[in-house]
Amino acid sequence: MQVTKTESVTARIRWYVCFLVFAATTINYIDRQVLGLLAPILQGALHWSEAQYGFIIMGFQIAYAISYGTSGRLVDAIGTKSGYALAVLLWSIASCLHAVVGTIAGFAIVRFLLGLGEGGNFPAAVKSTVDYFPPRQRALAMGWLNSGMNVAVQLTPLFIPWVVIRWGWHAAFLATGSLGFVWLAAWMLFPYERLRPRELRAEPASRRSILELLEKRESWALCVAKFLTDTIWWFYLYWLPKYFVETFGLTVKQLALPLTIVYLMASVGSVSGGALAGLLVRRSGSVTYGRKMAMFLCGVCALPVCFAASVHIYWPCVCIIALASAAHQGFSANLFVAPADLFPQAEVATIAGLAGTAGAIGGVIFSASAGEVLQHMHTYVPLFIFAGTMYLVALLFLHVLAGKPTSSTTMLEA
Repeated sequence: MQVTKTESVTARIRWYVCFLVFAATTINYIDRQVLGLLAPILQGALHWSEAQYGFIIMGFQIAYAISYGTSGRLVDAIGTKSGYALAVLLWSIASCLHAVVGTIAGFAIVRFLLGLGEGGNFPAAVKSTVDYFPPRQRALAMGWLNSGMNVAVQLTPLFIPWVVIRWGWHAAFLATGSLGFVWLAAWMLFPYERLRPRELRAEPASRRSILELLEKRESWALCVAKFLTDTIWWFYLYWLPKYFVETFGLTVKQLALPLTIVYLMASVGSVSGGALAGLLVRRSGSVTYGRKMAMFLCGVCALPVCFAASVHIYWPCVCIIALASAAHQGFSANLFVAPADLFPQAEVATIAGLAGTAGAIGGVIFSASAGEVLQHMHTYVPLFIFAGTMYLVALLFLHVLAGKPTSSTTMLEA
């Protein structure tokens, strides 16, 4: 009876941590979305040109890529609790500072600071998952917290206009930035280290440098997989609204329904992909098999999107893309926790950060390439073919380059 009670308490603690990381991810995406929603207002009030707006956006993307790669190392060095808190503190301050700047240079600086802070979210989130969850549950936990980005995509367009109408655009940045400080209070009051499950406590800090880690085939396997698949999510975020408008003649108001369906299905896929991996791990006794089979099935579910540009009937097209978005997030939930299958616990955040940087670079390259494709070919067909096939290609790289896991997660121990 005592064992059952202890296990119950441990489970509650684990899912409390998962909720906190889910909330941080949601806040992270809310903060980064505000500028895009307010861009028409700010361009009118502050007289930005399109080029100047692009300069501001570029500052965030550069800082985000830099931070993603370096913050993981910081989290491994100073601990998950302190590292996560530092990232949230930086991006919350930067978000609030948007309300007090009024020049192009000012917005570029605070946007750069926002990117530096927000780049630390996912390395710290992955490390939190590894700190509290056994291998068979990590993808499910990551699926829940990864769905925070989809919740943010749906909530922000409802919340921000309401704030702007009542108090103006300055208040919108202050309101969203303040959410991070509320989260920090809950995070810092939680006795993170003391309540960690004994069997999952961290190993001694790694002494391997980033260059040494990059010599490992497993590092390149994860970086290539993130480079190929994170790119697709950027495509859905930035190009999908444009595709619906151009193909089906939707108005901005009419975009709400299809986009809500796509992102809602993404949340379902994120959790389902993690749950599927857990089920396969329990049945097979192998984390390797369960993780890869779940990713393979998600990759197969993404294949129909190759034909999305050839489907000229509105609802079937929306359903195909919604299925692909669910498949992406299911694949992503498992890929996020794959570093824990391949590397010692003390290096997980570092590897997650390096892989995330590769994904961010892929997004930048794809954005430029997609524009060129549409400019010269006037069709989305190549872009959707890329979006449908790259998951299986990424999984092939992961399988060939990574080989067998070097950590203790090959079999189901915990």
